[in-house]
Amino acid sequence: MTRNIDNIPAVRLAPGKDQRLKDGHLWVKPNDIQELHGQPESGACVDVLDFRGRFLARGHYNEASRLRVRVLTYEREAVDEAFFRTRIERAAKLRRSVLADASLCRVVYGESDLLPGLVVDRLGDVAVLQSMSLGMDRNKQLLARLVADVLGVSAVFERNDGAVRKLEGLDEQTGPLVGKAPEPFSVNWGGLSFPVDVVSGQKTGIFLDQRENHLAVRRVAGGRNVLDAFCYGGGFGLQAAAGGAAHVVGLDASATALELARKAAAMNGLADRTEWQEGNVFDVLRTVQAGRFDLIVLDPPAFARNRQALPGAYRGYKEINLRAMKLLPPGGILVTCSCSYHMTRDLFGQMLVEAARDARRTVRVLEERGAPADHPVLLGHPETAYLKCVIAEVY
Repeated sequence: MTRNIDNIPAVRLAPGKDQRLKDGHLWVKPNDIQELHGQPESGACVDVLDFRGRFLARGHYNEASRLRVRVLTYEREAVDEAFFRTRIERAAKLRRSVLADASLCRVVYGESDLLPGLVVDRLGDVAVLQSMSLGMDRNKQLLARLVADVLGVSAVFERNDGAVRKLEGLDEQTGPLVGKAPEPFSVNWGGLSFPVDVVSGQKTGIFLDQRENHLAVRRVAGGRNVLDAFCYGGGFGLQAAAGGAAHVVGLDASATALELARKAAAMNGLADRTEWQEGNVFDVLRTVQAGRFDLIVLDPPAFARNRQALPGAYRGYKEINLRAMKLLPPGGILVTCSCSYHMTRDLFGQMLVEAARDARRTVRVLEERGAPADHPVLLGHPETAYLKCVIAEVY
């Protein structure tokens, strides 16, 4: 067996379990592992060896996680401050090269930036950090300092209050890591201002993955009556109003989110053509009069957070899409989204075909979209391609 020249504990994979890593996937699961060498420490690094004992990769280990190892590098290199700085600098450089404005973007996108378990959103002079693995969480103070230095922001705030942390054996935590907790502020995108509350808003305070899809809806909204369902802070609806929509109704179950939408509408002089209603989308769609809206946006939260939830999620997606198709007049526009990775593009397309058939409507797709360039997809790691957005015309 190949000797571990760095004296780092190792996991040796079972025969046939190395191909995914060689193809670029960054997760090692418990049933991939044949045996341990040394005494791996949860939160620290281990080497990953093939079944013959040859070095494959190095990554963070967590005995308590179903993602036993998250690969950081395919090289025998130290995972230290210089390593993390280089990765963060590389991620920031990419965003500057592919975005017109990198002051509002996802700077670090976990696995896609070879920093699995770490997400960093830049919102102007504030960065919001999520450390969703034990290894990254143990390094979060260092990571926050590096983020502040590389990006030149005055504050780095952690929003580690997601359910995924429980799967890593981590407690929920929020608070400033660098600087002070920022007061609510606003950011500009697509010619509009949006209020941001990184302390108590959802996720990192704003949803960045849909922002270019908001602008795509703006282009087709002129003169239409719009229903923005699952609207959160009103990104789709407000851009539709700015694009000349006759009237916009935003619908969400969260009163806090709707208050953000109302504030944004007022900030942008769009309050007279928008209204924001609290309610359950499934229930409301059953009561809407057919033909009232000729553009309907469906942007629900992830219905399928794991593979076991997929059958129920499929039914949920089909129900809201079928109802939306029935409500639209001929020539109406349906904008339908899914952020569930397990609801693949093929499954999403199949669901839309079934919904159209059951609604007895003819549907033609105008655009198939995803996340913007600050959410790059890592080949070999399909979980990084999660967002689907379809713009379609209904007859």
